[in-house]
Amino acid sequence: MENHKRQVVFATWLGIVVNVFLTILKGVVGFISGSKALLADAAHSASDIVGSVVVLFGVRIAMKPADKEHPYGHGKAESIASIIVALILIVVGVEIAISSAKVFFGETPTVPGNIALIAIFVSLVIKELLFQYKYRLGKKINSIALISEAWHHRSDALSSGAALIGVGATIIGSRFNISYLIYSDAIAGIIVSLIVIKVGYSLAKDSSTMMMEQVLSKEESQKFNTTIERIEGVLKVDQMHARTHGHYVIIDVKVSVDASLSVEEGHRIGKNVKHQLINKHKEVKDVLVHINPYRDSEE
Repeated sequence: MENHKRQVVFATWLGIVVNVFLTILKGVVGFISGSKALLADAAHSASDIVGSVVVLFGVRIAMKPADKEHPYGHGKAESIASIIVALILIVVGVEIAISSAKVFFGETPTVPGNIALIAIFVSLVIKELLFQYKYRLGKKINSIALISEAWHHRSDALSSGAALIGVGATIIGSRFNISYLIYSDAIAGIIVSLIVIKVGYSLAKDSSTMMMEQVLSKEESQKFNTTIERIEGVLKVDQMHARTHGHYVIIDVKVSVDASLSVEEGHRIGKNVKHQLINKHKEVKDVLVHINPYRDSEE
């Protein structure tokens, strides 16, 4: 658990440092060159910083041990952090769209310089590398907050790609006097906003499902079922529900044992079921076992 927290915190701080650099780079270059798409991209990177800070707080809370008020731990804190990141993305996306659309309502379009293309390309490469690193780590340690932050980086890379095309087309339109291409920078800004909003919506949807403690599918739960069936003394798995609780899983299971066993023997089997599930499946945090008496006649 401590190793999980350490890896998430390191990855998140790495993202914060990189995003501070990219926000300053794109913001300054966007202001100097007058690129709407680059300024929008800078705002997107700034939202990444806010999102990373939220994730840090969420992970810190999620890693707290169970207590009297939270007997199943604080795992949902990561999901809450992910929802906040998603809402930030949606708000930023709407603001980018409004800012970019102004050029179609009388605001004079500007033509960015080549320096804008260089800044956007640097951002695109760095953000894609950050996405690959955080997404793979998030999957490895089963961190929904880190995965959502990774997709935040991917949306930034995609928006940088759209900005690159838009700024490039605007420069070409200006040099070759192709009037309709001059609006490409603003159009790219709108495309960026749609990408950001879509990613935000998807993250909010996934995190909300996690918050609702969705029961894992039969296929996803089969490995837990198999582990239980192999335990000595378990004659039948009557019912099992494995549900998500942040980055870990809580299992409620009913098993049948020989009806002639003593209470102490039945308790020993139930305790073994819990220990086997937790020891063999690293994502399982807690197990509640109910023991039922089994008789041949019940078949």
